[in-house]
Order: sequence, then structure tokens, then C-alpha cells
Amino acid sequence: MAILLMTCGLTALVLGAWRSYVVTREALGPIVHDGEPTRTNLEATWPIYRRSRVRTFIRRLVISFGWLSIAMYGLFLVTVGLGLP
Repeated sequence: MAILLMTCGLTALVLGAWRSYVVTREALGPIVHDGEPTRTNLEATWPIYRRSRVRTFIRRLVISFGWLSIAMYGLFLVTVGLGLP
């Protein structure tokens, strides 16, 4: 049973951490780069919550935290499989 817990835990840890990293990179891309000047000037007049870049960033960041929680659950499974307190 310990081998199964450790295998599932390591799989969840690796996949969760990798997907969290990828989604975080996707989230930061539009925020870091300038983008199209016309759209940037138009969105500058809108409230912060209506800007598409901000909404996309928040959405992807929440998804990234979801993947990170799966990775932490995998780490929990590994510690249970090892029998650590």
C-alpha cells in the first residue's frame, strides 16, 4: 500500500507542479508584454476589473493555484506512504 501511495503521490506532485508552472507562465505573458498599442490605450480608460488582460491573468492564476494544490496533495500522499509523522 505504501508503494501505491508514493507512486500516486509522486505522480500528482510532478504533474501538478509542472502544470502550475506552465499556467503561471501563460498568465504572466500578457501582463509583461506591451501588446497592441490601440487596444492598450482603449483598455487604459476602463476600470481595472473590466480589462481583458487582468481578467485572463486572474483566471489563469486561480487555475495555477488549483494545480499547485494538487501537487501539495501529492506531497501529502508521499509523506503518508513513507510513514512520516
